[in-house]
Amino acid sequence: MNGFAIAIDGPAAAGKGTLSKAVAAHFGFAHLDTGLLYRAVGAKTLLGVEPIEAALALVAEDLDAEGLRTPDVAQAASRVAVIPQVRAALVDFQRAFAARSGGAVLDGRDIGTVICPDARVKLFVTASPEVRAERRFLELNAKGDPSTRAEVLADVQARDARDMERVEAPLKPAQDAVLIDTSDLSIEDAVAQAVAIIEARTNGG
Repeated sequence: MNGFAIAIDGPAAAGKGTLSKAVAAHFGFAHLDTGLLYRAVGAKTLLGVEPIEAALALVAEDLDAEGLRTPDVAQAASRVAVIPQVRAALVDFQRAFAARSGGAVLDGRDIGTVICPDARVKLFVTASPEVRAERRFLELNAKGDPSTRAEVLADVQARDARDMERVEAPLKPAQDAVLIDTSDLSIEDAVAQAVAIIEARTNGG
């Protein structure tokens, strides 16, 4: 299935990463969490590297670096993502991945609107800020992170504001994206919805 790209966008902790991995596994497609690109750049800036320099020098191995899922790196990723030159430096990497043979699933915040505007299927996965914050809190708490629920909610809201209000590639659904609200859905139900939508497109629906 050459060039069959699936774009999955949405805010932090909406479940798009888990859903994207499951969808990719179901169809046997390659998967790219594009947020890791920005996390890898953000992690380098925390070590003192200038953001644009970090983006231009990024290699695939950087996506396997330790500590990319920490709150500090997440905030750094959100900060570098508003820099137009950083986004431009990472576009080619993402588009080349999307065009690979055998099908590809990309998840992020501007896949359907900027990176793959011609993707065969576009999904926008969301949930209420409170639900997303609770998910993130439980995830961090399980890792021993001392953040409170209030702090995590404030962090989610700050990231939403940055992502949605940035001038370059703001977070928003593509006009032809199908919305999946996971606030009251199990991951199994969300994946089932996504698979049904994709299969309808695969079959010419």
